[in-house]
Amino acid sequence: MCSRKSIETLFEGGNGSKAVSAFPLRAVWQSSNEPTRILISVSKRKLTHAVDRNRVKRQIREAWRLNQYLIENLKINIAIIWLSEIPQTTETVSRKMRNLLHRISESYSLPQSDSTNDSSRL
Repeated sequence: MCSRKSIETLFEGGNGSKAVSAFPLRAVWQSSNEPTRILISVSKRKLTHAVDRNRVKRQIREAWRLNQYLIENLKINIAIIWLSEIPQTTETVSRKMRNLLHRISESYSLPQSDSTNDSSRL
């Protein structure tokens, strides 16, 4: 996710954005009209060494790649935020990512459009 406007609306809280946490990850997500986009944030305050930040971002991207099938039909913007002050194992990151994506897919509800209701009446 690159657009400053879409990032701001995602973190503004009042625009239908929701958050779920599974330590060491936190996901903030919002429904969108576009295909799913992801933002990964690892704070310099949490991990002071660039090597650690880059490794964590690589682990998150890999966990996303392996588990994105859980929400493949959803159109949402997701921000994944790292919460821990120490690096975690790849297995832990993958397990927590899977947990987050399950929770997002369960809480996501697809709105029914009027066109489907009209066709069912015929």
